[in-house]
Amino acid sequence: MRNISLRQLRTVRAIVERGKIINASKELRLTAPAVTIQLRQLEEEIGLALFDRTSDGMRPTAAGLVVLDAAQAIEERLRQLSDEIDAIKGVRAGSLRLGVVSTAKYFAPRLMAAFMKDYPDIEMLLHVGNRAETIDRLKAHDVDMALMGRPPKDVPVHATSFGDHPLVVIASPDHPLATELSIPKERIAREHFLIRESGSGTRISLEIFFSDLPGRVDDLGLEMGSNETIKQAVMAGLGIAFISAHTIEAEVSSGRLVVLDVVGLPIRRQWFAVRRADRTVSPAMTAFHDFLMRKGAAYLPLLGKLYPEESVSTS
Repeated sequence: MRNISLRQLRTVRAIVERGKIINASKELRLTAPAVTIQLRQLEEEIGLALFDRTSDGMRPTAAGLVVLDAAQAIEERLRQLSDEIDAIKGVRAGSLRLGVVSTAKYFAPRLMAAFMKDYPDIEMLLHVGNRAETIDRLKAHDVDMALMGRPPKDVPVHATSFGDHPLVVIASPDHPLATELSIPKERIAREHFLIRESGSGTRISLEIFFSDLPGRVDDLGLEMGSNETIKQAVMAGLGIAFISAHTIEAEVSSGRLVVLDVVGLPIRRQWFAVRRADRTVSPAMTAFHDFLMRKGAAYLPLLGKLYPEESVSTS
């Protein structure tokens, strides 16, 4: 194994990501025969085939997946080394890969723009996904930091709160409950809900909210894949929704949606900046974390504009 080169490991990673040698060769800026030679030499060194050649492309074998994992780990360690050298030099430049859950996409661009104004030499890359996808990116070292509502429990992380995350129930302005006050939980539970996919942070919070109502969590409502789809469906009168107040600022301000006055709501959670506990902290990560702690909350939509008679539950 001592003769394995970084170029060979990068070849494996490119083939896995691109599916075919010809596609991998374009990414690596090599000829297809050169990529084939790199792969053949590595397979000879290891003594096992790393890919099954199929009509659909190259599929990694068990050995191929192990080599891929090693290649990713080495690339991440090299990136950490670069960050460590920059930290020693006191460099205020660099790059930051930021992952955000889909609900955070409504304020993350404003955060990024303000941060990059203060730190113009730091390049930022944004990844948006649901909660499960964002956690997977943390696990795979594909992002340096993530913004989410609840830190994951199955990966070692450092998490710091930087602002409130209120959750509310919304309806169309002509809904029968739109003008009702102090709606009991038992009454709102009888309504037809439009909900996010299983595993999303908002859905988990709704399950907790209804957990003391027998049988209600077993059939929460109609599942939809995005907050935008849910908002459009609520405006069309297809049901009501439990949603982050940070996603509805424009629609409530324009009168297209209303926030229902439900007893025990809004539920106030927190927004967290999350990074892996085993990740070396780069100067860019330190700068962004400090920015969030000082200014992050100022870029969150104000709940008071949406729900003047705010009540807060910490359940």
